[in-house]
Amino acid sequence: MSLNLKIVSPEKIVFDGDVEKVIVPGTVGRFEILNDHAPIISSLDPGVVEYELSDGERTQFNILGGFVEVKKNKVSLCVEL
Repeated sequence: MSLNLKIVSPEKIVFDGDVEKVIVPGTVGRFEILNDHAPIISSLDPGVVEYELSDGERTQFNILGGFVEVKKNKVSLCVEL
């Protein structure tokens, strides 16, 4: 089973699909989100967001900040690029 990840910025939907894991720059440090992660809402600091698809392909990009919400294997990122 995988995570559903949706990344939105004020300008556009950056990504919407299934991933194996997500790494985000939380306010108190980087953290990894895997399948069955506990529900959480966290602010994000400037840094790198990284996600990995089921085929092992990794994508990363810089953000200026934002928020992440994790709930029932759905990860929502609202970010400023």
